[in-house]
Order: sequence, then C-alpha cells, then structure tokens
Amino acid sequence: MRPQNRVLALLLAAVFLLLACQVTGQVTPTSAPGAPLETSAVTPTATLPPNTVADPELGFTITYPRGWTTRPGENANNPAVFLSPDQSVQAFLYSFPLTSDTTVEAEARLIESEVMADFDTVEILRDEPFLLNDGNQAWQIVALAQTDQGALKVSFLVAFFGAREFLLLTFGPSQAFDRYANDILALQTSLRLELPSLYNIPRDQALVLSGGESTNPREYDPATTHSAGDKLVFSGLVSFDPNLNLVPELAESWEISPDGTVYTFHLRRNARFHDGRPVTARDVVYSWERAADPATDSDTVLTYLGDIVGVEERVNGQADHISGLRVIDDYTLEVTIKAPLPYFLMKLTYPTAFVVDEANVTSGPEWYRTPNGTGPYRLIRWDSFEVMIYERNPDFYLGPPAIPYVVVQLYSGVGIRLYEAGEIDIASVSPYDVARVTDPNERLSAEVRSSVSLCTTYVVFDVEQPPFDDARVRQAFTLAFDRQRFIDVVYNGVGVPARGLYPPALPGHDVNLQGWPYDPAAARRLLAESRYGGPAGLPPIVFTTAGYGSDSSPAVAAMVQMWEQNLGVSITVENIEPNLYYDLIYSGQHGQLISSGWCADYPDPENFADVLFRTGAPQNLGHYSNPALDALLDEARVERDVNRRMQLYQQAERILVEEAPALFIMHDIDYVLVKPYVEGFVLTPIDIPLERYLFLGER
Repeated sequence: MRPQNRVLALLLAAVFLLLACQVTGQVTPTSAPGAPLETSAVTPTATLPPNTVADPELGFTITYPRGWTTRPGENANNPAVFLSPDQSVQAFLYSFPLTSDTTVEAEARLIESEVMADFDTVEILRDEPFLLNDGNQAWQIVALAQTDQGALKVSFLVAFFGAREFLLLTFGPSQAFDRYANDILALQTSLRLELPSLYNIPRDQALVLSGGESTNPREYDPATTHSAGDKLVFSGLVSFDPNLNLVPELAESWEISPDGTVYTFHLRRNARFHDGRPVTARDVVYSWERAADPATDSDTVLTYLGDIVGVEERVNGQADHISGLRVIDDYTLEVTIKAPLPYFLMKLTYPTAFVVDEANVTSGPEWYRTPNGTGPYRLIRWDSFEVMIYERNPDFYLGPPAIPYVVVQLYSGVGIRLYEAGEIDIASVSPYDVARVTDPNERLSAEVRSSVSLCTTYVVFDVEQPPFDDARVRQAFTLAFDRQRFIDVVYNGVGVPARGLYPPALPGHDVNLQGWPYDPAAARRLLAESRYGGPAGLPPIVFTTAGYGSDSSPAVAAMVQMWEQNLGVSITVENIEPNLYYDLIYSGQHGQLISSGWCADYPDPENFADVLFRTGAPQNLGHYSNPALDALLDEARVERDVNRRMQLYQQAERILVEEAPALFIMHDIDYVLVKPYVEGFVLTPIDIPLERYLFLGER
C-alpha cells in the first residue's frame, strides 16, 4: 500500500466494519482504530451560507442538501461527515497530501479495490469521469456489494487539486442510496476546491516554497550542518551575491596584511541579532570557537575554518581558544591564517562560519527551533512536517527584504503539481518532467530556468578496505560503468557524464581530460590482474547509501546491476536512514562503496580536490592518500598566479582520475520553474541568500 493511503485505510476499516454489520440500519459514528480523535478545523457554518462547510486550511467548500446534517470528522484527514435525514446514508469527506504522480482515475480504482477487497461479491455499476460544479475534473466509481445483511452501495468520488487529494466516500443500503440519489449528486457536485490559505498571511505578500524537514537537530545548527544552512535566519562576515561576487555581510570591510596571512574585519555597527542585540566581534569568536569545540563534533569546521591558526588545536582538545582570533574592539576582529590563501574569504560563506547568539544556543537542546539569528528573515513559526514561516527582519543591516514572508510548505506533495496549481512559486523540475516543461508548445516552457550545476555525483571507493585497496580493482569498477547509459536510464538523459572531478562550469575544468571509457572487457582483465585474481577472490562488498528498508533506489540498483553484469561480482546494498546518513558516514560506519556527491561551496577547484581527496581531510571519506597529490595541492593552495593555480589543479585531477579513488559519474543540469511575478530570480550554481534579492510583482 502506498504511503498516502495508510491513514485512509485505517479510517475506512472502521467504517466498513460497521457497514458490513449494519447495512440495513443506521450507522453509528465511530473513531478509526489507531487514529486519534481531533477537533475538526472546518469553518463554523454560521459564517457561511446555509448548509455549507468550508476549510480554508485544506482548501475546500461543500454544500449539503436540505434536511441532511453534518458533524466533524474523525481527525484532520477526515474534516467532515454528512448524514441523510434518516442517517441511512453517510458521506465521509477525506483530504490528504498527494505524494505520487498518478491520475484521479487510477487513484479511484486503487482505493475502490483496497476498500472493497473484504467483500465477496462486488459489482461495479459506474466507473467514469465526473465534473464538479467548479470545473474540476474528478472520477467516480459506484460499487454494489452483496452482504449477509443485504445489498450495500458505495460511491468513491476522487478529485485532485494541486498537491492534495480529496475523496468523498458515500455509502448506504442500496435502496436508501437510490432514494437519496439526487441529494447525493447535489452533494458531490457542490464540492469546490481552491488554494489553501496561508496561515492568515496574504498570498501576495509571501514567497511560497516547498521543502522537507530533517529530524536530525545537527542539520539546523550552522556549526554541524552538512547542507547549505539556513541563509534566511543566519549570516556570516561575507556572502555571495546572485552573480557570485563575494560581498560584505556582517563585515562592512576588511584589510589583508602584505604577506596575506592577517585579515582585519570591521563589523557593521548597525548589525543586530533578531532580538535587537548588537553583533560584536566577540560573537564571531564565540561562534567559531564553539564550532571548533570537540564537544560540538563538527564534521566541517576543519574544512572551512581549519586554515585559521589555532583551530586545529582547538578541535583536537589541545587549546581552550583559537589563538588566531583577536578581538581588537567591539567591531574589529583580527584573524590570522597559516599561509596566504586566495580562497580564504570564500570559505567564510559556508554555514560553519555563521554567527550564532550564545544565549540562544545555551538556552536548551531545541534552541534551533527559535533561532536568534542575524539574517534577513526571522523564523516565526515551525509546525513539524507541515510548515516553516519566515518574516522579514525590519532591522536587517543591509535593509529589509522586499518580500514580507517566506512560507516553506513541508512534505506538501509533488513540487510540479504544487507549482501548476499555484500553491508554490518556485519548483525544481525532476529529470522525468524536463522534456515536458521544455517543450516549446508547453505553457510552462516560458517559466523554466536551466543551468549546468557545480555538482559532481560520484561513488567513493574506501581504499583502506579490501578489495579497493588495489587500484586495479577501482579502475576495473570504473571501466565497467557506462555513464551515458546510466544517465539515460535513471535520469531520463538529463545530466552530463563526468570525465573527472571538476564540473564543466568550475574554474580549472579541463576540456581535454579524457577520463576512463566504458570498456567491460578491459575491466574484467584488470580485475583478473589484481591481487584478488578476479570476482571469485573478492571479499563481500557492501554499498552504503541513504535510504529506507531493504529496497534500493533506482540509481543504486542500476549501478549494482551494471557491475554485477559486467564484472560478475556480488554487491550488498546497505541503506542508512537519510537523516543519520552523514553522521554515520563521517564516523566511519559504512561499507567499501559509498554513495556520494559534492556541490561547490565556492567557485574554486580547491573546494573539490583539496577538500575531498587530500590526505587526512575530514571530507576524504575513502581515506585516499597520495603524497604526489598532496604536494600539488600544497603548491596550488598558495600560488597567486591564477593560470598556474589552475594548471596545478588540473594535474591533481589527472592523478585522481588515474588512481580512481572514486568513480566520477555525472554533473547535474538544473531545471527550475519560476512564476512570472517572482522578479529578480537568478539560477545560481551555488546556494546563496537569494530570497533577500527577490520581490513580488503583479500576478
């Protein structure tokens, strides 16, 4: 059973248990087993026309016939129940998120088959389209079931609106159902579907997005997140603008010493936390020292702040403070780094360097749910798995954003459905929808933005675990993988095969790099030449990925199948709950193969080669170590001649391709739908605080 029908099945089980037992009499309302009784959210009928029920939060209005009565439903998924004058016929209205790409016809048939499965004799009387008075197309199935107590007639009316599914389930003894046939038709056609309300926020004052929610608190803490962080709430000394120019944020200006190792930052005197307290240099020091505190257990602090003198000692528990930080006064901070690094400022755009409020952080374990940040928006509401609402910060140091509210609907359904229904303003396009939305004859084609990303999808080979401690095995697995076929089958042809580590749009990308071809015969020869002598000599191989249960994702299944077919190997897939995936991976709890990928935090090849493959780097998940590579990266780090730096990073990439510590698979092509009234949107390959640059025009 698909997830969206699990709640429905609980409700229907109770209803039909009663129907089977009491088909010739009145049906007594009951609660579904296991479903808590909740107060209905429907609008009081006194505020509406007679015999009308509405729920603006769910987005429906329905009018019931004269003489009928109504009562609240069993829970939030069943907002209303309607009863005929003698209560022999009842109609249950259900609403729940639509989480799969299906049709009303298919959904109606699926529900009917699931619900009527317990009846021995079922005859389908009607199975056809149904038009609501508001113009929405629905589907109706009417079934007749024979029971020991008599004939039972049931109507399933299914309608979609945006990312919500509505089911009006009407049932009763066959004779009673026919007696009230006109009333039932009137009830069904009166169902009106509309956009849900926005929590009393005017729709023209909100940018509405869709998103998910992690159950791992570490992902909401700038010091420990593995994502781009919450750039609405938090900010740092510097940031990128929509053109990827490095721009001042909390730091109004800075000077760099002649030798390139001392940065003196001057903080804005009008910068304040959301509670009004001024931001000082001590807040920056607190935030960075907290990130480096061993108790914080940050996987990213050495990657982004490790160039500062004393950070490594703080992380290793050898110092109580970061020696390279010096507070000169409330608004002046001196930062000393180990060597002159041309990319140092860009690293400070990552969340690890964001500023947090000590009083907020130490207020309790759930401080992140009411964050006191410095960013352009304040988080004013967070209903888990439902919505996050941000209100613009009127005291933002760069001026308040143009859009008053940002509403993020959590787990609200399929993005493109939400977008087409007008429920959200921006939506990512899956590879399966790209052909449709880019068709010049498609209405949505004028609203599509596309760009090659700065991301690389790859699989890590753990070189410390057999059999991938042998480079020939790694090379064999690389030769046995058909990138283009993988992209065509799994991603509907949307993507660029990766010849190496660097994405095409990244400075330093080598257009002449060939990479490993697809050559299964050569792969089998290399595997035979390895110290393992071929597939029979390999130890058990485990592929660790993010997922649930024992099912593999299509991408992982395609990889495994290709290797098994081309190399004759056997691979076991190990799924780790996505919310815990990175925590476990960084702690070393994984198999020999690790599903991974990397998107640029800043446009420099150091963010790929150095961060991911330098000996001992925190992000070096496969423990690859090569002194020749390290020497190149050391030289490139401090090289001030741009052309020479890029040449060094290209040499480093060629070593990585040859040594194959990872299988470089593909670079994404991003497609995004943007409503015409969302002005100022730029599809950037790096995550930036874009919302504060946007404004809403006329709809």
